[in-house]
Amino acid sequence: MSAAGLGSLAARPAPRAVLELLKPITWFAPMWAFGCGVVSARWSGHILPVVAGVVLAGPMVCGTSQAVNDWFDRHVDALNEPGRPIPSGRIPGRWGLAIAIFWTLLSLLVATLLGRVGFAAAVVGLALAWAYSAPPLRLKMNGWWGNAAVAVCYEGLPWITGAAVTGGTTPGAEVLILAALYSAGAHGIMTLNDFKSEAGDRRMGIRSLPVQLGVAWAAVVACVVMASPQAVAAALLIAWGAPGHAAAVAVLLLVQLGLMRRLLRAPREMAPWYNATGTSLYVLGMLACALAV
Repeated sequence: MSAAGLGSLAARPAPRAVLELLKPITWFAPMWAFGCGVVSARWSGHILPVVAGVVLAGPMVCGTSQAVNDWFDRHVDALNEPGRPIPSGRIPGRWGLAIAIFWTLLSLLVATLLGRVGFAAAVVGLALAWAYSAPPLRLKMNGWWGNAAVAVCYEGLPWITGAAVTGGTTPGAEVLILAALYSAGAHGIMTLNDFKSEAGDRRMGIRSLPVQLGVAWAAVVACVVMASPQAVAAALLIAWGAPGHAAAVAVLLLVQLGLMRRLLRAPREMAPWYNATGTSLYVLGMLACALAV
């Protein structure tokens, strides 16, 4: 590293700023999805893969993705959210990049506790995390591709990994289908997160769905994308002989549809509210599906 690079690492960030960079609030989704995988695999009772998998899915891989994203988004955040750790200077110099690299390597170390399948899943998740934010791919420059990558990392990948490493076998078709459906639906959830940064994204050339479609139509697309896979999942559960679980998913979806009506009236203002209400119902549906299979 050059002398300038060493100098930029001389002033160390406070642990609180590092924790804020890793965004613990975002860890819940992949940790929950991993837990759904454990449930759907009829967990055998061994605690180590469960603990290691939850830590890997949340604090490690998801935490890495947040650090990587904030480093490569530091110029956008200076416009949209200047109070974040990097643009505010609370994580100075090149510390943001150093933390992202260190957390990547630490994630791979933790992944070795989960065998070949768990390690391979971590490699895929970390590769998508870097591809989402870092050049040359920088998938987030297009909302269709970027949101898909995040949705897979947040829902499908940890769900399938949880089922594989705790079930001791390749997940069945039902698990794979449900994980794919809820990954598809999570694409809409990711779109909701883009409303708050629409103005800055437009200025920086980031083609999020609110930028491409406009806020109103992006909200409609997000609602359709969130609701449709849940309807398919409920229908499949009936076909698979789990009508009670299908009814639970259907009721949760109906409540979400009611909440979506309010969301569509003012998408930019109501997106955080919907994330706290409708998204909570969405993940409860995931658990109902996991219990069914």
